[in-house]
Amino acid sequence: MSLPDVHERFLDGLLPRTRSDPRIVGVAAGGSIANGVPDEYSDIDLVLAIEDDEFDEVMRGRLALIAAWSPLVAGFTGEHVGEPRLIISLMGPQALHVDFKFVRLTDFATRVDGLRVLWERDGRLSAALAATPPAPPRLDLQWIEDRFWVWIHYGATKLARGELLEAIGFIAFLRETVFGPLIQHRHGKLLQGVRRLEAIDPDAAARLEATLCGSDRGEVGKALLACVELYRQWTDDVDVAFDRNHDAAGLATRYLNEVVGRIRPGAAE
Repeated sequence: MSLPDVHERFLDGLLPRTRSDPRIVGVAAGGSIANGVPDEYSDIDLVLAIEDDEFDEVMRGRLALIAAWSPLVAGFTGEHVGEPRLIISLMGPQALHVDFKFVRLTDFATRVDGLRVLWERDGRLSAALAATPPAPPRLDLQWIEDRFWVWIHYGATKLARGELLEAIGFIAFLRETVFGPLIQHRHGKLLQGVRRLEAIDPDAAARLEATLCGSDRGEVGKALLACVELYRQWTDDVDVAFDRNHDAAGLATRYLNEVVGRIRPGAAE
């Protein structure tokens, strides 16, 4: 696999330094490198497997370790994405986004997608991966249906009150939480919000443009209505069983239509 020059230079400098630390059993790459499709804009997602009895010590000194391996410009932990073992970083001298996830060796094989081993001691990472297949998240359409119409009512109340920035942000949330996963599920892809939708399904991505809007009440109303229409259409042919809440759909949709019907043309607030 060919890597972009900046990615290759970074890994060529970093990996020998990680190998010199006997507490590290090996390093693997996830994301676009593991999937064989990196480009110049790709992040580098690294998983560092640590000897179990050394893990706590390594975790305490993670940022210092990274800074010793390569120029660390900025870095922070990943609690906001539910992964406190993660360091999200901007590396130099040429700007590069690198995620470093430190895991115990016994946890290394627990993953949602493929990993590519970059180096390892005694074949221990390869053995762990061979013994445990990835467990990607499944589309839980019932979970979405149980919430979608409550969410639509919420968005309609923001529109009615004139909280347009809140409503616009809410529509982006629907794209990430509902529509992106529906498209990715259709194509057998990992559920990752709206990541690479333009490449995965250009036609569906083009239809999602109806949910984009400026800070005009009428535009926001049309975008919310488009969310309702796309949800109904795209869940009609999905291969996941779920029970529709027709009462919630009817109530929320009527309220949204009432709110949109009261908007004066060109009203911004």
